[in-house]
Amino acid sequence: MSRPCRPEAVTAGCRRVDAVRQELYAFQRTYVRRNLRRRPVPADIPLTARQQEIWQFLITYVDGHGYPPTVREIGEEVGLASPSTVHAHLANLERVGLIKRDPTKPRAIELTGHRRVEARPAAAELPRLPLLGRVAAGGPLLAEENVEDVVTVPESLGRGADFLLTVHGDSMIEAGILDGDTIVVQRRDDARTGDVVVALVGDDESADEATVKTFHREPDGRIRLQPENAALEPIYADHVQVLGKVVGVFRSLR
Repeated sequence: MSRPCRPEAVTAGCRRVDAVRQELYAFQRTYVRRNLRRRPVPADIPLTARQQEIWQFLITYVDGHGYPPTVREIGEEVGLASPSTVHAHLANLERVGLIKRDPTKPRAIELTGHRRVEARPAAAELPRLPLLGRVAAGGPLLAEENVEDVVTVPESLGRGADFLLTVHGDSMIEAGILDGDTIVVQRRDDARTGDVVVALVGDDESADEATVKTFHREPDGRIRLQPENAALEPIYADHVQVLGKVVGVFRSLR
């Protein structure tokens, strides 16, 4: 490693070397999610280029770790092999009021000239729901229970939901559920009148045909599955097994 230019050096060559070195330091740290924007030092505080470099490193390190670096870490960062030289620069930063040190402790550097930026908590992971198959909202057709895919959905749609189904048909168009839409379903085995449900319908408990309809319980106890399309007739089946309530819908714009 080439020796760093001394802060006292003012030759054009040294200035170029220091400029290149600072660019390389920033580049080497781009994989870390840190704010590398330079924080301005008040104009009335005179710092050399090396002291400015150390000050920026202290800010970045404390913001990222929550505690200050050691003298050795500072020296490795800015290319100073001598701990006494690092101490001399830290003494100057303390003299101008940017830091406060406790010489009896290895990491006791308080940044009095900077308020720490608290790390933001990681954003909550978006819900991922299984896509179980295609549902015939018209005919009805068999819904494949095997998971075709796992889909990330917006948090507002995924909250409390259990699975997704893709709709095929136009029997629910007046409820805003179109052919090709993906419905978000909350798993439940019962429903109230007016709920849009996914249900298995047939002659007995072996029913395996799934449909999406509006659920109605008639006064005589029968269940009516009502399409939301004036051109279609309601479904009355001997056996209806509610799989879940539709709580959301989203579509791709083609």
